[in-house]
Amino acid sequence: MRIFAKARAKLNLTLSVKGRRLDGYHEISSLVAFAGVSDGLCLQPARELSLTVSGASAEAAGQGEDNLVLVAARHFSAQYPQAQLGQFHLFKQLPVAAGVGGGSADAAAALRLLAQANGMKPDCGPMLALAALIGADVPVCLASRARHMAGIGEQLGPPMVMPQFYVVLVNPGVKLETRAVFSAMGLAPGQSSFACAEPPIRDGMDAAQWLAALRRSGNDMEDAAASLAPVIVSVLAVLAGARGCRLARMSGSGATCFGLFENRRDAMTAAMTIKTYHPAWWVKASLLRG
Repeated sequence: MRIFAKARAKLNLTLSVKGRRLDGYHEISSLVAFAGVSDGLCLQPARELSLTVSGASAEAAGQGEDNLVLVAARHFSAQYPQAQLGQFHLFKQLPVAAGVGGGSADAAAALRLLAQANGMKPDCGPMLALAALIGADVPVCLASRARHMAGIGEQLGPPMVMPQFYVVLVNPGVKLETRAVFSAMGLAPGQSSFACAEPPIRDGMDAAQWLAALRRSGNDMEDAAASLAPVIVSVLAVLAGARGCRLARMSGSGATCFGLFENRRDAMTAAMTIKTYHPAWWVKASLLRG
């Protein structure tokens, strides 16, 4: 039986870079939420592992051995040699190398489908450890719930209850590799940084309290990303100037930026207006999910 999972876009509502470890990895702290915009992944259990890809971002994602769906499946198979694999088809809509965890979300969706096909729990400890081997954002994408993440992505806080926000996502069509943005930040191994403040957000806070707390934080990768892709500055200005936008920020290592709105009408109007004046940009309006 064919089974299906969504791979939802991850948004870093805040992102603090604490420093760079001696092993070269960067320590971060981030408040993460997920949009309704997603890739789609289906699995047809079969003897052989395979992958086909379609959709607007199919060419950029590729369907070779380095696609994270296949990487995740190979890691799963190595840990569970007797497990059932199968034929994956990825409907790729999210932009690639864009700061919304598209590949990581695809990998997490693959793990969820393989767990389901083999009668396993997708959120168990071994599965989270497996997700961490694949990529820094894969553990948080496994459950796709709003929460804090820290370390190099392996430290996850409990799921959070957040108020309803609508979000407009904008990507100007520029690919930014996370490694290049970290490099532009210029942190040497063992060096700490002056990270942005972490917002004091807790369950039970209303939308106004969330926004006030988020405004006291930021994304430490934003300046470095803008130095590599100056169009990010323009995207943020366009979002911030949209009627009803309460907060405009870059997600992850960019170049995707987002604006938070408190009602659907303002978000939809902003998305349509931005797309009209910038037809080459990828623009989506969505409910921000906790």
